Amino acid sequence: MLNVFTLENGRLAGRIFQEEVDRLDLPGQQPPVWVDMEAPTPEEKAWVARQFGLTIPDNIVDDDLEESARFYEEDNGELHIRSDFLIDDDVTPRNVRVAFILWRSMLFSVHAEDLPVFRLLRLRARRIPSLIEDAKDVLLKLYDADAEYSADALEGIYDSLELVSASVLKQGVNDQAAGEALSAIAKEEDLNGRIRRNVMDTRRAVSFMMRSRMLNAEQFEEARQILRDIDSLDSHTTFLFDKINFLMNATVGFININQNKIIKIFSVASVALLPPTLIASIYGMNFRFMPEVDWAYGYPFALALMVTSVAAPFIYFRRKGWLR
Repeated sequence: MLNVFTLENGRLAGRIFQEEVDRLDLPGQQPPVWVDMEAPTPEEKAWVARQFGLTIPDNIVDDDLEESARFYEEDNGELHIRSDFLIDDDVTPRNVRVAFILWRSMLFSVHAEDLPVFRLLRLRARRIPSLIEDAKDVLLKLYDADAEYSADALEGIYDSLELVSASVLKQGVNDQAAGEALSAIAKEEDLNGRIRRNVMDTRRAVSFMMRSRMLNAEQFEEARQILRDIDSLDSHTTFLFDKINFLMNATVGFININQNKIIKIFSVASVALLPPTLIASIYGMNFRFMPEVDWAYGYPFALALMVTSVAAPFIYFRRKGWLR
């Protein structure tokens, strides 16, 4: 999908090119400020090359690029920036690579799937006048929305961990509840790590824009504010990592307690059954005078002695509190 956006009366207006791209002309007479390509087809790339003289490489959003290829400038003035943007959904939270190209006062973005941050910016730019003035504003607003989206995702982790805490820190946590808690904790830990990676990547991209001296004074101050917002998220991600570790250790501790209870039952049973086994083995020996034969009360006495030998350890364990 190919989206071409222009500025009309201070608002971002776009047109979606989905079919028959080679037959379409630019919307209106004003040059676009932003050309967004979602999983572009060869025909759409060819149209961009004809209209703007910009060639989009096939591997522009590959994940195996070297670190030096994330931020660089071509000899012809093309400024390339590659950043990761977060998608926080209920199925598989993930980071999606986006390639940006600043070329002739236009921003070109290429990504494999639709991103919530891009939808948010399009909605705001259509409603709020004078939010965007040029292509660099679009890029800054995307990073600003990305930091805000990461903050919302962190709030969701806080809410999820509160539910896990309520289920883990209550009395009588069974193995099923502990397993569900571990699954929820692992999911939130993965999301927290992705958020931390996302804000780190955003910080690097904004810092590169500031170092490249491509921003005016107002945009430079906005970039500094974005970096301050990102710095404020670091303490939250660190706190969440600590909270996740605590809940993980607490859940594993409850699982160990439940397992120890089972082992304790077998231990008490084995200790309690040792005396009657000893008595039975003694009475089963081949003596010359066997009590159960030569004495009328031999069998009742043996049975009573075995019951007493079983009851005595249980009474002792109960007084010690080992059976609770």
